[in-house]
Amino acid sequence: MSDGDFEVDVVRVFVGADGAGGSPLGVVYDGGTVPGRPARQEVARRLGYSETVFVDDAARGEVDIYTPSVRLPFAGYPLIGTAWLLRRRGAPVEVLRTVAGEVATWVEGAGGVEEGAGEFTWIRGRPEWVAGKRTRRYGSPEEVDALPAPPPGEGWLYAWAWADETAGTVRARGFPRRGDAIAEDEATGAAALLLAGELGRDLRIRQGAGSEILVRAAAGGWVEVGGRVVADAGAGAGTEAGAEANVESDGGSVLREGA
Repeated sequence: MSDGDFEVDVVRVFVGADGAGGSPLGVVYDGGTVPGRPARQEVARRLGYSETVFVDDAARGEVDIYTPSVRLPFAGYPLIGTAWLLRRRGAPVEVLRTVAGEVATWVEGAGGVEEGAGEFTWIRGRPEWVAGKRTRRYGSPEEVDALPAPPPGEGWLYAWAWADETAGTVRARGFPRRGDAIAEDEATGAAALLLAGELGRDLRIRQGAGSEILVRAAAGGWVEVGGRVVADAGAGAGTEAGAEANVESDGGSVLREGA
């Protein structure tokens, strides 16, 4: 981990129409301030979000994604949140470049939960990019809601049930079960992408406490994932788009997030 401080923007991805829910995401806009995989993994672990993104080249959309315990070649909500943040900072891109491949991104709608923000930020990915996750259908939304966090077992589980099969509405919860501090994801774009690919249809997913995810099956095996994004005011006012966190790298490392 390099010496000195760096800035972390915090946003919430897949919020509902009322601004509730959404999964918190940390974005290190100047990824060069944290060089090297071991340092980035340590920062992601200490920040404690389900995922943290390091932007290596904002103009080209080059990004690097970490959970608190592993590096990811592709992830849904981190890419949607990063695309939104790049636009908010005046550096919009049409493609995000990940380890898995190039991910198209765009905006649909107007207004939304933040004045002037596109209501839905979208990405396009492939189900085969979603490694290590599996889906399990339950008999009802009530069965999904009754699951402990996490359910017994190992491996990433996306538990889901039809709320209305004809309308394509789903109740879901996501459990990483990878041995780190994240017992349950509030909202999970990659797992939603995987589910839409398996079912071969468009879905509207209600996940977690109040999150909403839209997924669309596209031509050629692609799947599109969209959602609303907001700055996480609850994380503090360190930057225009969220919170500010400083990590010092000497033996007495200290993590400070905006109050």
